[in-house]
Amino acid sequence: MKIAGINFDHMHMGDLLRMVHEHSNSELVGICDEQPERMQAAAENFSVAPERVFTDYRECIEKAKPDIVILCPATAEHALWTERIAPFGVHILMEKPFAASLADADRMIKAMANTGKQLAINWPLRWLPGNYTAHKLVEEGRIGKVTEVSHYGGNRGPLYHTADKIETNPTTEEKAASWWYSKDKGGGSLLDYLGYGTTLGTWYHGENKPLEVQCMTDVPAGLEVDEHSITMIRYNVGLSKFETRWGTFTDPWVHQPQPMCGFVIKGTGGTISCYDYAQTLRIQDNTHPEGYDEPVRELDFQNPIEYFTHCIENGKNVTGPLSLEVSRTGQLLVDAAFRSAEERKIISVA
Repeated sequence: MKIAGINFDHMHMGDLLRMVHEHSNSELVGICDEQPERMQAAAENFSVAPERVFTDYRECIEKAKPDIVILCPATAEHALWTERIAPFGVHILMEKPFAASLADADRMIKAMANTGKQLAINWPLRWLPGNYTAHKLVEEGRIGKVTEVSHYGGNRGPLYHTADKIETNPTTEEKAASWWYSKDKGGGSLLDYLGYGTTLGTWYHGENKPLEVQCMTDVPAGLEVDEHSITMIRYNVGLSKFETRWGTFTDPWVHQPQPMCGFVIKGTGGTISCYDYAQTLRIQDNTHPEGYDEPVRELDFQNPIEYFTHCIENGKNVTGPLSLEVSRTGQLLVDAAFRSAEERKIISVA
């Protein structure tokens, strides 16, 4: 599988290219960004030859001839970049979130509709063994029918780490200059993290239907975007809650902050708590109301590159959180939450 990475706005591009580099059945045939300095680390880390480094996406695709293009643009430009790349007839892996709005998500779906190629939305939390295990337990009926999902998601902030989770210490000026803190570019913790909760929440909820959404955000003085949001969603089975936070005390991949980042799932016959990067889940059921720990299971696929190339090579459609169906429902709920916070009212999604 020939793969190219285009647009380095999101620091996750470095992580995804590392997965390509380490995948035995993939070849990194090109990298592209309008700002060459943003590609320097990737070019060095993965020994990308100079003739495979581009600043024009059209030249990159025409010369490198990739089967898959990885896109990591600013959230507000997901639709624009999908529309640019789709006519070249390649598969696209878009780094989360889906888009800045449901309208943009639908533009992306439309752009790919007649290409015969797949668009997948990568949610890194899908590749944590605990979240995968939690979904398998739900599928197996271990806690009965799901009635409630709670998620607390976030980190110290998007500028406190780069690719491979290398820590940094951003200045106020760096924040002001970054797209992450630009309203026009789709910045803010809500648009960054709520899609994690609502997309994986949709995966856990299964056939349950969302009905209403209410959200409140906090925008600190001097910033254009929120660093904290709390969203309540009424489903046909009850309420679920999704919270996003830039500014946790620690990053969860180093030390779990309090509140802990992760999911708690309640069903008619038990509960599951699944915290980011933990090696065990806590389960309660009717037989063990006191609760017990269960080890995480081995992932079906280790990362999105392994999974997406498998689907393409075997003629299978992407499923779960990376699928357009599940991700679009997640985006619908993000849209409603954003509107709710702006308009200060409950938004119906039924």
